[in-house]
Amino acid sequence: MDVGGRADRAVVRDALGVGVAVGLSGFAFGVTSAGSGLTLPQTCALSLLVFTGASQFALVGALAAGGSPFTAAAGAFFLGVRNAFYGLRLSQLLALPRAVRPFAAQWVIDETAAVALAQPTRRAARLGFVVTGLSLYILWNLTTLLGALGAEAIGDTDAWGLDAAGPAVFLALLAPMLKSRTERAVAGLAVLLGLGLLPVLPAGVPVLLAALAAPVVLWAEGRRKGQREGQGDAR
Repeated sequence: MDVGGRADRAVVRDALGVGVAVGLSGFAFGVTSAGSGLTLPQTCALSLLVFTGASQFALVGALAAGGSPFTAAAGAFFLGVRNAFYGLRLSQLLALPRAVRPFAAQWVIDETAAVALAQPTRRAARLGFVVTGLSLYILWNLTTLLGALGAEAIGDTDAWGLDAAGPAVFLALLAPMLKSRTERAVAGLAVLLGLGLLPVLPAGVPVLLAALAAPVVLWAEGRRKGQREGQGDAR
């Protein structure tokens, strides 16, 4: 029985499923980016060079709302920082040759990290990482191009309601990740901060301040846990 071959095929199947499902969202990014005023080369360059959907949507969303390039880039940067932490874990798991690491770093995102970390062996993790990264990178960039071309062809994206495509896709990708009470609390507080500050602060700044939701919730959780432990000791 070819147990190893079946295991590899299962990894490839799952990795391709993730790559195709998420890669199609590049169309929404292309539409959103073109609607925010970026040119076709600028839109495609973002997907080719940045290649992290949340940061890309944050950048063009802030620009579309009238934010400055600095605040838009800052918001995108802070969202992308999490990939550095993925890289620390994946570097140990994958143990890739030094010559390959700079190229592999481009593919360190939510989806490749999730697929790789879910595998039982280093071989399977490497296979899952490569297949997810390659399929997602190719499809994301292709659909970005198609979305941007489509947006240019139809003209005003707001008139078609396509300006909502980016936020809708972002929420669809985020929702399944909110599994614990703490994660849902962070997301809820971030939404309240972002929407509450939107009318009084320049575009892009509310996104940056919404990042304060995580430390606030974690502090509150730690304080509540300490109080429970204190009450337990008192008994």
